[in-house]
Amino acid sequence: MVVDARTRNAWRRWGYRLLPGEVFSYVLHMRPAEWPIMAGHTLVGYVLAVGFSGVVRGAWWWQTLGGLAIWVIFLNGGTLAINSVFDKDEGDIGYLNAPPPLPRHLLAFSVALLAGGQLLAFALPPAFQVAYAVCFLLSILYSVPPFRFKAVAGVDWVINMWGFGTLTPFAAWAATGRPLDAGHALVLLGFCPLFAGLYPLTQLYQMEEDRRRGDRTLALLLGLRASLGVAIGCATLAIGLFGWAAAVLRVRAWLLGVPLAAWLAVLVPWYRRREVLIPADHQRRMYRALAAWAMTDLAVLLVFAR
Repeated sequence: MVVDARTRNAWRRWGYRLLPGEVFSYVLHMRPAEWPIMAGHTLVGYVLAVGFSGVVRGAWWWQTLGGLAIWVIFLNGGTLAINSVFDKDEGDIGYLNAPPPLPRHLLAFSVALLAGGQLLAFALPPAFQVAYAVCFLLSILYSVPPFRFKAVAGVDWVINMWGFGTLTPFAAWAATGRPLDAGHALVLLGFCPLFAGLYPLTQLYQMEEDRRRGDRTLALLLGLRASLGVAIGCATLAIGLFGWAAAVLRVRAWLLGVPLAAWLAVLVPWYRRREVLIPADHQRRMYRALAAWAMTDLAVLLVFAR
């Protein structure tokens, strides 16, 4: 198991040669494979705040870049690392196949990342500080006993739809210091049901392992059929909220039909074939759903970033 984790690919071999001892294992448990995805979703809030013209001018760029590093590396990386500490997964997990054995001080490392990010957040506007503090608290409640809300079906769902869905792009908006107007608040709110639909999809391929561990995840509570039905309904609701925001801001919303079609193209066949798919099939379809999410972010920017 240790040999496989260290030599799985060239990236792993290079990392363990470059960093001594178990240092690279700490990095892997922060799941850097997710960082580009997390960064992209976070930056949606920045582009919405300043518009494409503001991006070209570099408006608020340095403080937003600092906020991005704090949010993605310290908050998200620390959250995923502390999640690894208490999950003790043996199989593949999100953004980390064949995870290496847990380093001895991973818990202390995770807490130091989360707390260090909060200290750094005080250099940014108050709204960013508050958003970080809220998500810091949610991270602890989500992963750490005796709370461990990720094992409480429904509570885990609420934490992710708000923390990952809405507060993540809001953090980049908040880093600019710009006040949030009603129309753009609706845009950020739209990401809440979008991630409410995405969240159970990330659990479908881990249902057997979660069941063995005794975790009562949302996907286990709902089952395959209801999980996929919820995903379809939530994705549709999210596009509806984006459409409402377009009406408030008086912008054309026809491009929002593209991500809606993408979500349905992923979810409807998945729903129809759900009973014959093995865990690896569910995992592949989860990554297709992530592509639909990326398409949604792009469409939202094209519609609302002016």
